[in-house]
Amino acid sequence: MVTKQFSGAPEDADLRRADSLAREIFSDVANKWAFLIIESLGELTLRFSELRNEIEGISHKMLTQNLRMLERNGLIQRTVHPVVPPRVEYTLTEAGQALRVTIDGMCDWTHQYLGHIEAARRRFNA
Repeated sequence: MVTKQFSGAPEDADLRRADSLAREIFSDVANKWAFLIIESLGELTLRFSELRNEIEGISHKMLTQNLRMLERNGLIQRTVHPVVPPRVEYTLTEAGQALRVTIDGMCDWTHQYLGHIEAARRRFNA
C-alpha cells in the first residue's frame, strides 16, 4: 500500500506548534472512540448499528460525532444507498487503513506491557 505524504507547509505538520494542522488532526483522531471505530472497521464495511454493537459503551451521539470527524479527515468513507429505508455503510479509506497499522501497533504494545503498567500503577497508588 502506498501512502500519500504530507505536501503542505512544514509548519502545518509540526505537532509542537499550537496552530498546526497536524496537532488538530492528532487531537481529532487520538481518542478512544476513534481508535475503536478504526479498529472495528478493519477490512470490513459496516452499518451504523453494526458498529455500535461492536463498540461496547459508545453512545449513539458519540458514534455519530466520531464518524463525522473521521469522514471529515478522510479516514472513513460513508456510502448512502438510495433505498427505503436508507442504508448507510462505513469503510476505512487508504489513509484510515494506514492509521489502523499504527493503532494495531498500539494494541500490540498494550498487550505486551499490560502487566508492567498494572504493576507500576499499584506501586504508584501504594
